[in-house]
Amino acid sequence: MSIPSFVIGIAGGTGAGKTTVARTVADTVGEAVTRIPLDNYYEDLSHLEFEERKEVNYDHPDAFEWELLREHLNQLLMGQPVEMPQYDFEIHNRKDERVTVEPTDVIVLEGIFSLYDEEIIEMLDLRVYVMTDADVRILRRIERDVVDRGRDLEGVMDQYLETVKPMHEQFVEPTKKNADVIIPEGANQMAVDLLIEKIEAERTDTPGASGAGGAGGATDAEPDPEADRERDLPFPEPSTD
Repeated sequence: MSIPSFVIGIAGGTGAGKTTVARTVADTVGEAVTRIPLDNYYEDLSHLEFEERKEVNYDHPDAFEWELLREHLNQLLMGQPVEMPQYDFEIHNRKDERVTVEPTDVIVLEGIFSLYDEEIIEMLDLRVYVMTDADVRILRRIERDVVDRGRDLEGVMDQYLETVKPMHEQFVEPTKKNADVIIPEGANQMAVDLLIEKIEAERTDTPGASGAGGAGGATDAEPDPEADRERDLPFPEPSTD
């Protein structure tokens, strides 16, 4: 039996503030939220040695197991729990254990490619892109990878220049066209507050509307910009300084 889940996709470049937005939504809405980090759906690379895994381009869409993610989202929308994989950034691979994720009123998919896959896009009721200046994003990336993930600074910089930056320009940034809402300057509080208001309004107005573009009816991977404009929140424009 399906449940009235409202599905949100939050995309944006590395270090843009996606996780902050997702956590704020989850903390505000409360127990009715299930967070699905896209990072957990990196392909299982157990067949590769550690040194080989270090050389994989994790910023390319092919690094993710899309079929499993689609399957899990469909199961959640049908009211069924899923066994979500867990990713370990220090070993560049999945952990052995999985975590049981229960279906809830709101499902938040968060990751750089949340607005990339056409089948995933069709499951989303609200599509959000977090846009932050590249200089800010690289500083956040360095802090996160060195402090939180145990990486060395030289390796982080090499990875950014060789794969992160070019993959962002080629694959991530173009998905902005699929967004219903763009949050400029990262997770600024005004934008997040307005986003939460929109989520609550959509949940009230369209109970049970999941997939097929519940938020304004956009279902195409490349929505009409004129049609999307009516659904944009009045967020401040990003600084041009």
